[in-house]
Amino acid sequence: MAVSARANQTVKATDPNVSFTGRVERMADGAVRYDWVGTYLQTDFTGTAISARVSEEGESYYQVFIDGKLCGKLHFTGKDPHDVVLASKLKNCTHRLRLQKITEGEFGRTTIYSLTATGKGAFKAVAPKGRFIEVIGDSYTCGYGAEGTETSHFETKTENCDRAYACRIAHYFDADYAIVAHSGMGVVRNYAGKARRTMSTRYQLLFDDHDSVAYNFDQYKPNLVIINLGTNDFSTQAAPADYVNGYVRLINTVRQHYGDVPVLCVTPHSANIFLQAALQQLRQKVSGMKDVRVAEPMPNIVVKGHDIGSDWHPNWKGHQKIASTLIPVVATMTGWEMHDDL
Repeated sequence: MAVSARANQTVKATDPNVSFTGRVERMADGAVRYDWVGTYLQTDFTGTAISARVSEEGESYYQVFIDGKLCGKLHFTGKDPHDVVLASKLKNCTHRLRLQKITEGEFGRTTIYSLTATGKGAFKAVAPKGRFIEVIGDSYTCGYGAEGTETSHFETKTENCDRAYACRIAHYFDADYAIVAHSGMGVVRNYAGKARRTMSTRYQLLFDDHDSVAYNFDQYKPNLVIINLGTNDFSTQAAPADYVNGYVRLINTVRQHYGDVPVLCVTPHSANIFLQAALQQLRQKVSGMKDVRVAEPMPNIVVKGHDIGSDWHPNWKGHQKIASTLIPVVATMTGWEMHDDL
């Protein structure tokens, strides 16, 4: 039900006419707090401008879409609540806002307190899409360096999950999505064996990097879960003995919460021979599990000089190739039709 129209209408972030997609904490004072990369806010509003009252622990980059078109990128900083103009100089009619967090939780946690529309000021809820994908991954899924160059090192301003393969797949199928990903994470061992909680542990949490509150898995139910983990498990010479069993446990955890949801296990484009061998073992291990599939390798699909961003990660062109390789598999697993603009 729409809020009645009047000039400069303000609604709290927990208002039913404002939706958040991803893992978020709805607070008693009407604010909403989150840190996972890819989390997005949507609402339809009537007016000439839209602003948000926010605070930030650290820093986060955001993309602002109005009526489906990218109209800017914003850098959120500042621990004290303050107002940020998201879009202005719009026609005084109804517009759709999507505010998308494109950097990962390691760098910042955002709190949204309220939204204010200038003009007629009415707010209305955006209906969820009929399709939902959850993606569990590492830096590839986060879009680490997707807007960087082959000679550059990582900067938060060049990370953009929306230009990485996971969001590309979701957009292709017109699906809502949630990303549960963090750079350097593995199933049972992180990059270079660093002693931090692995993605198997983080997957159980409401926040990526700002607390250890358990997530209760009630905010969405996906039609498909994509897992892209293993590059960091095999980043050192010795292969982790428990990788395959740990991967199976993660799949079982997913299904414990979502039922028999289809699960696509990605073979990372950069998988070395040891990881490929482990994923072949995984393929055998899950052969009796309904709707679990291990994707075939895509060796050398990301090409030096064309498809590389920061620190040897794929740039957005490389991610387009990865997405194009996985889209037919997703279509087969879900029954969603492909269209002409692959």
